[in-house]
Amino acid sequence: MPLEQAAAGAPINDCWKRIGVWGKSDCPELERYFHCRNCPTYSAAALDLLDRELPPNYLGDWAEHFAQPKGTTEAHTLSSVIFRIGTEWLALSTSVLVEVAELRRIHSLPHRRNQVILGLVNIRGELLISVSLGVALGLDKAVEVKRGAQVVPARLLVVRREGSRLAFPVDEVHGIQRHDPRDLQPLPGTLAKAVATYARGILPFDGKSVGLLDDQLLFYTLNRSVA
Repeated sequence: MPLEQAAAGAPINDCWKRIGVWGKSDCPELERYFHCRNCPTYSAAALDLLDRELPPNYLGDWAEHFAQPKGTTEAHTLSSVIFRIGTEWLALSTSVLVEVAELRRIHSLPHRRNQVILGLVNIRGELLISVSLGVALGLDKAVEVKRGAQVVPARLLVVRREGSRLAFPVDEVHGIQRHDPRDLQPLPGTLAKAVATYARGILPFDGKSVGLLDDQLLFYTLNRSVA
């Protein structure tokens, strides 16, 4: 039972389920915010729900909801953020994505020997360790790409898994893409060795072969570099 239905008051505009990352992913605002969690509409709906009074049957309805048997997984239920580092197109599950931020100054650390660690970056007042995913994966250096007359801007991806928060710069972010698990293709022999080590498979997208990274293995390696 969705929380929107459990709370008293006017219906919530749950656009994220219809045209957002949990729906068809065709909302025009995704080009700006990349994920519904970054959108003001999503935040306003959350505040509205928190301000409402709960109905008398709230606990009973939720107990009945969780007592129901799990249904089968529907197709096209996975979503990933697609980005580029150097010449390589990669993807990470949106379950670990916190936000896509503008590229900002990274403060280097003294006596830094590990090239994977770039330094510290300020994200909304919090200092996060910034890492070079390109170095970790042995990718080519950044290349300038133009879309029409405009140069594609570099971005900073903020990710989180099991309490570990990291940030890493990328040369381009395409956005969020939903896909069916059955769309995942085997890794080709021509794929860079380091990328193949961390990739679960290949996602075909817009004529490109996008390496879907294993976030568990990737975080394990990056956390070891940070430790």
